[in-house]
Amino acid sequence: MRMLPIKKARAALVVLCCAAASLPAFAKEYLLTVTRPNNLHVVDPEKREVIRTIVLPGDGIPGAISVPKDGKVAYVLTNRMESVVGVDLDTGKPVFRADFSTPQRRVKGFFAVTVSEDGKELYAHQAPVQLGRSEYQVEDTYIAVFDTADGLNAKPRRTFPAPRRISLLAPTGNPDHVIALGWDMYLFNTKSGKIEKTFPIRHWERPGMGEPDVLAMWGTYEQARMLSTPYFVAKTDVPTDSPEAFKAGIAMFDLDAETLQVREFENATTVMFSSVINPARRNEAFLVMNQLSKVDTDSGKLLKRVDLPQTFYAINISGDGKEVYVGGALDKVSIHDAETLEKKGEITMPGGADQSIGWMRVVKR
Repeated sequence: MRMLPIKKARAALVVLCCAAASLPAFAKEYLLTVTRPNNLHVVDPEKREVIRTIVLPGDGIPGAISVPKDGKVAYVLTNRMESVVGVDLDTGKPVFRADFSTPQRRVKGFFAVTVSEDGKELYAHQAPVQLGRSEYQVEDTYIAVFDTADGLNAKPRRTFPAPRRISLLAPTGNPDHVIALGWDMYLFNTKSGKIEKTFPIRHWERPGMGEPDVLAMWGTYEQARMLSTPYFVAKTDVPTDSPEAFKAGIAMFDLDAETLQVREFENATTVMFSSVINPARRNEAFLVMNQLSKVDTDSGKLLKRVDLPQTFYAINISGDGKEVYVGGALDKVSIHDAETLEKKGEITMPGGADQSIGWMRVVKR
């Protein structure tokens, strides 16, 4: 066997080491959820266990969770919806805090909080009330923009007007855009603060359809890049006692294409709180409350439904589209096969604490 000269061998070894170092590391998925009184949990869904609990500073109850693309810091809406705390997921230490209220002014953020994909800016829809001695003065709502580098005493760098009743925000594929879900969907330019486009939902004016009822409190979009929510709507072209009089549907906003699709899939026979799109088959949606449902959004067909032993508010899915996670409400995250909806596992929160209205998000590390 012919041997390489020592210098050439060393050079070859350096090339191999550099090539290995340049290979992307395998991204493992973790599930984030929150519980009372004010805890953030990092869950390993593969091991079926909570691997880290981070105690958030201040009062609870924690709710919305937003994470930039690198998955390093989780931003949690907490302190009775009046603060956002950012914690480093590796160290568990707070690295960001924005308190909305002052002694003279109470400011709430009703779920609508998101961070930019690059993690540099945080957006929060805010509803302020001036606290007088004998009366409260309701002020106009707006979106506040924070620089996440401002640390533990962050103040808005800028604000821009926004409609009331915004409950979800998400960054789109355009780094200057966020989508806001309220009565309708509003595409904001975060630099100019202007609404560039409105996607009608309540004001859709579809023949034979009334105004849809939407309870959009849980934001889940990171896997398929689709922000979705169930809705219920009355049909105005059939008798009110007809089985067809009320329909259940799902609204889906493609964050990269910046397009909205709505699809009814059944008569309204059950309640569904939140939904998620399968990243492996983007025509599949999963919806949850007291049942777990799977829908083909292309054909508008209910594919499968199973009863659950308890109520679940929040839902998410694995990156390969094989497992569905349901949580929120009480103290468990239940894991189901995406094909059959059969239960595959369960994770109980530490101390049996309930997740209440908290979100579940998936991060890749």
